[in-house]
Amino acid sequence: MGILGLSKIIADLAPNAIKESELKNYFGRKIAIDASMCLYQFLIAVRSEGAQLTSTDGETTSHLMGTFYRTIRLVDNGVKPVYVFDGKPPNLKGGELAKRAERRDEAQKALAAAEEAGNAEDIDKFNRRLVKVTPEHVKEAKQLLKLMGIPYVEAPCEAEAQCAALVKGGKVYAAATEDMDALTFGSTVLLRRLTMSEARKLPVQEFHLDKVLADMELTKEEFIDFCILLGCDYTGSIKGIGPKRAIELIKTHKSLEKILENIDQKKYPAPEDWNYKEARALFIEPDVADPKDIDLKWTEPDEEGLVKFLCGDKNFNEDRIRNGAKKLAKARTTSTQGRLDGFFKVLSTTPSTKRKAEEKKGPAKRGRGAGSGKFRGKAK
Repeated sequence: MGILGLSKIIADLAPNAIKESELKNYFGRKIAIDASMCLYQFLIAVRSEGAQLTSTDGETTSHLMGTFYRTIRLVDNGVKPVYVFDGKPPNLKGGELAKRAERRDEAQKALAAAEEAGNAEDIDKFNRRLVKVTPEHVKEAKQLLKLMGIPYVEAPCEAEAQCAALVKGGKVYAAATEDMDALTFGSTVLLRRLTMSEARKLPVQEFHLDKVLADMELTKEEFIDFCILLGCDYTGSIKGIGPKRAIELIKTHKSLEKILENIDQKKYPAPEDWNYKEARALFIEPDVADPKDIDLKWTEPDEEGLVKFLCGDKNFNEDRIRNGAKKLAKARTTSTQGRLDGFFKVLSTTPSTKRKAEEKKGPAKRGRGAGSGKFRGKAK
């Protein structure tokens, strides 16, 4: 779920924090991608167009097709992806996982009823609700990425938190996921639609945390409390408080503790034994691998390994796999200019005291070329 309704609230209250962009504009960028979210998207997307793609023994291969071709598209556009896989969910997520299990049980019953009635539309709808990323899907996706020469990270806990840590640690430019809580975990840049923009003909959405905080007039701590108040995966929320009321309360009282002290709890009852403090702590200090210890390397694709893995029993076309492998190799070896901000650092345009003094003396007394440019490039 992420944070309930957060993207719409940001669009309403901090529209300048969002910009839309084409995939090609991320040329030269390293981007951390929520792998489990991608696999789920691939399984759902293929399911919505009909039956899942399968191997000769009936095992699903849609996740491999999506990972292979979408990654090639990213690399073709100059993006350097790194996939981040979920680890063990935090204990606080137990309630949300239980709710999801209940919804799956309900969908399973509804599917059985639809099949008995012969309702094709409902059969398709409930089948999609039952799509689940399995440990085998994850294992195969990792194997595929390794053969493609694409790095991946195994998070100790939540993938969104690890993506955010990689951004804050300077390892990547942005976190790419549909879950808005990547912002709550502190990712300075969040990308949505990155792995599905072409299929839906939608631009990539880019959220900037600093502008969210500035335009909503919140500190990082207040923003985290606001997200918990809206509804997150780790704890319940106060009944009867919607987004508009939530932002008013946070701006007035600054913290969840003060809100609880000042609201009518009979009218707005908080969950019993509300563990918002634990949820807050999880957002502030999540269980993540230290980015300093993570070495991201993009290597040569193993063309023969890819053919062996994807063709044959998995029913992939050998010519297409070889062509894809060649695109990966070409993208890695082709000499490109790279992003300008990767090579140059823009220095302050504010004149120094010495520069101001020289300007007062007039152009004749200044050194040759002084003041001729507004910024200087500094090679890294």
